[in-house]
Amino acid sequence: MGDTAVVVGFGNVIGATTLEKVRAATIALEANPPLGTLDIMPAFTTITVVYDPAIPGGYAAFQERLLACLQMVKRLRRGMVTTLTIPVCYGGEFGPDLGLVAQGAKLSERMAIASHARPKYIVGAVGFAPGFPYLAGLPIKLHTPRRSNPRLKVPAGSVGIGGKQTGIYPQESPGGWHLIGRTPLKLFNAEEGYPSLLKTGDQVQFKAITAEEFAAWK
Repeated sequence: MGDTAVVVGFGNVIGATTLEKVRAATIALEANPPLGTLDIMPAFTTITVVYDPAIPGGYAAFQERLLACLQMVKRLRRGMVTTLTIPVCYGGEFGPDLGLVAQGAKLSERMAIASHARPKYIVGAVGFAPGFPYLAGLPIKLHTPRRSNPRLKVPAGSVGIGGKQTGIYPQESPGGWHLIGRTPLKLFNAEEGYPSLLKTGDQVQFKAITAEEFAAWK
């Protein structure tokens, strides 16, 4: 990718198996980054490794070290997937589009909430905004196209649906996804050593909470 990054591909199919490979390789690279590594960015089916092109040997030497590191990942590493339960207050002022999503799915709002909270989602990528998780595993009934007119301000913690995915807005920002709820959890903290609460390959389980529980959450 240009003269300062290398993209490592793991196929073209987005799914649990591919994400396990991406996660295993990411952990290996973070534990023993090749000389010259500046950043490691995992996504749905790839890892982009940014490097310093001024290192001795340049790209050829970096590629050799990168391949040597990746070849150490001989099998999928089990037992390293983190599952996080995320509390969500659905509907009302927290999720103004819940009714529209439920109507499109031909479900009551209560059934739409249950359908959204039931699966275990997989973090396919983190991006768009710092800490924003793209979550795979949304039930087909809840698939909803993005809004034709994006909002200029989406509150931090908002849980939205955009097409086949659901996600969480870590900070207040513009956004075009349909908002169905909000979490009191902070998904991104720049003062932490690893600022993003979620990483590629993590699992997410949503849990419905009341407005009172949301207000009292610490």
